[in-house]
Amino acid sequence: MQFLIESLHEAVRLILAMNADLTSSLLTTLRVSLTSTSIAALISLPLAFLLARHTFPGKRAILILLRTALAFPTVAVALFVYAFIARNALLGDWQLLFTPAAIVIGQVILIVPLMSALSHAALQERIGDIYEEAILLGASPLRASWQTIVESRLAIITALATGFGRVISEVGVSLILGGNIRGVTRTMTTAIHLETSQGHFALAIALGMVLLAMVLALNLIVHAAGGRRETA
Repeated sequence: MQFLIESLHEAVRLILAMNADLTSSLLTTLRVSLTSTSIAALISLPLAFLLARHTFPGKRAILILLRTALAFPTVAVALFVYAFIARNALLGDWQLLFTPAAIVIGQVILIVPLMSALSHAALQERIGDIYEEAILLGASPLRASWQTIVESRLAIITALATGFGRVISEVGVSLILGGNIRGVTRTMTTAIHLETSQGHFALAIALGMVLLAMVLALNLIVHAAGGRRETA
């Protein structure tokens, strides 16, 4: 118990002192996670809308594939990407391995199915009423599509937040594709893994506390958005 108390005390001190390793891994985490979530959103939202609005050959297969991909382990996604960007692989000349770009690629592949499935579920419930009503009122298909997304914004924000929450807490993609390079690809989760293995327990706890605070803040923002909508 004494060891835990001392470690917590030192962890708080490291956070307040803005420890260099902690700050560096935090900034790297935010940079790659926000980038991957933004790219995934640009892929997921149009795909979810297409699946919710239209019927076409292969739609059922795509939905099954998306739902199956929800359970993909992060290490499996990392190994799949690694097979394409390793030095002697198909895209090896691009020198992506052990770079932030490699982490972003892996994270995008990881969360596109998650964000697509959640957004599809939200849009499917509303698209029949909102889209068709907008069309009947004279809106263009593009305007009607935008109106459907706006009316479903809380569920879509939740989908985006869920994707972001998954990438900031994953370790497999960041470790295998990023290489845990200090100041370059070391994220908070890989830093926790490293510091714990090296016996730097206080710094590992400090990293964990900041990571939990980020997840809590994310959930509070989503909850606040939902509360504003309910009172609107």
